[in-house]
Amino acid sequence: MAWIDELKAQLSTVIKGKEGAIKMAIVTLISRGHLLIEDVPGVGKTTLALSLARATDCTFQRIQFTSDLMPSDILGVNVYNPEEREFEFRPGPIFANIVLADEINRTTPKTQSALLEAMNERKVSIERTTYHLPSPFMVIATQNPLEYHGTFPLPESQLDRFMMHLRLGYPSFEDEKQALMEMKDIEDIEGISPVVSREEILSAQEAVEGVFVDESLVDYVMQIVGLTRRDDRIRLGVSTRGAQFLLKAAKGAAFFEGRDHLLPDDVKEVAPLVLGHRLMLKTRTYIRDAVELVMEILDSTPVPV
Repeated sequence: MAWIDELKAQLSTVIKGKEGAIKMAIVTLISRGHLLIEDVPGVGKTTLALSLARATDCTFQRIQFTSDLMPSDILGVNVYNPEEREFEFRPGPIFANIVLADEINRTTPKTQSALLEAMNERKVSIERTTYHLPSPFMVIATQNPLEYHGTFPLPESQLDRFMMHLRLGYPSFEDEKQALMEMKDIEDIEGISPVVSREEILSAQEAVEGVFVDESLVDYVMQIVGLTRRDDRIRLGVSTRGAQFLLKAAKGAAFFEGRDHLLPDDVKEVAPLVLGHRLMLKTRTYIRDAVELVMEILDSTPVPV
């Protein structure tokens, strides 16, 4: 679709030298997934999330996660209306098409868990009443590395809701030099014009669901997932949800490249980003080591022909 190229070009104007991260952010969007971006402060995590939201003609809310944030600050609350003599629901910022959960690991696990139902089922339950969220719905969360002060590790159940986990890293010398010369600020991001409508995103999501997947590629995905569960270095392998996300993301990558059928390369491209944060290794280590293990598993798994 032409708007995908326009969206990629629009994001590239504010995020220099991160074409791979931009692609995967768009793939997550059209695959009906949620995105977790982790890295040190100041490398563009929030900028990427804000730019993606501004370049789409969708409703957007930003939640700054802090240690005193409460679940009701995210979901909403029932407030008594004296004129009507009844309680009325006032929705929280979760009721938007794209929600930026900024520095999600700076709040307590109790507040983090408020996102679980919303991310998995696209609805929230408040005082025995269920409210459905708008479509499309995507959570883009940023977090600082766990060794930073004032951070709370995301529970495994929360991590499993994110389709992809990205690490941006520092820019190259030339890209950082260009960023310093241009000195773009928040006003430049706010001024980004939408290049894709809500209806076009929903149409793309439907098209991604229709990408053809040969049965041999389903077996390929199952082999990869199965190896994560049998490896002696891994305490907890990939869940069934993780396997589903791997296939969905691979189909999104195929659609991004303009194809209506899946190739093994699509699976191999997204697997480290989809599976790495789901693995619990037996030794205390960083997620990047789990990603290297996924790469090793991919290299050892026969590719269907």
